[in-house]
Amino acid sequence: MAKTLEIRWHGRGGQGAKTAALLLAQSASQVGKYVQGFPEYGPERMGAPVTAFNRISDGKIRVHSSIKEPDVVVILDPTLIGATTDVTAGVGPDGVFIVNTNRSPQEIRKQLGIDKGKVYTVDANKISEETIGRVIPNTPMMGALIKVTGIIPYEAFIEDTKKQLEKKFSSKPEVIKGNLKAIERAYQEVKGE
Repeated sequence: MAKTLEIRWHGRGGQGAKTAALLLAQSASQVGKYVQGFPEYGPERMGAPVTAFNRISDGKIRVHSSIKEPDVVVILDPTLIGATTDVTAGVGPDGVFIVNTNRSPQEIRKQLGIDKGKVYTVDANKISEETIGRVIPNTPMMGALIKVTGIIPYEAFIEDTKKQLEKKFSSKPEVIKGNLKAIERAYQEVKGE
């Protein structure tokens, strides 16, 4: 039976959690993986908590539900830690957390209240502001996720993401270039313990 990597994204409306899950699914499918990428909405407004999900596998995926026991949790907004959403729910002892913050993995581990698993941090807000020109942490967080999991070869991910961005932002080459640079920087700058 093929191992399926299950990823849960936590963010706020406008930060790109849904877009990241869909972009990741598209890129993984281009390298021959079976994929799912989908959001789960609460109140649909800017700033409201949003959850999105990915399943990525070498074999067919027969489960069609939200992810209750993720292997990886990506947190686009660190203010969600300890908020109304339990970002640690269902995560096993080998779970991986990737958090958008300028704080250290050790500080975030303490804040999450976990003593097992792995914690990685990257300042995706700073990276996106410096590369894209505004705070939108989704693409840098994707770069960190690719580095941490190795689920997709980096070069293939960059190539496919560039194609997807070119379709969406064909008249804005600076947006494409900025997002690719954000991914690259986060891939290089993510820290773990």
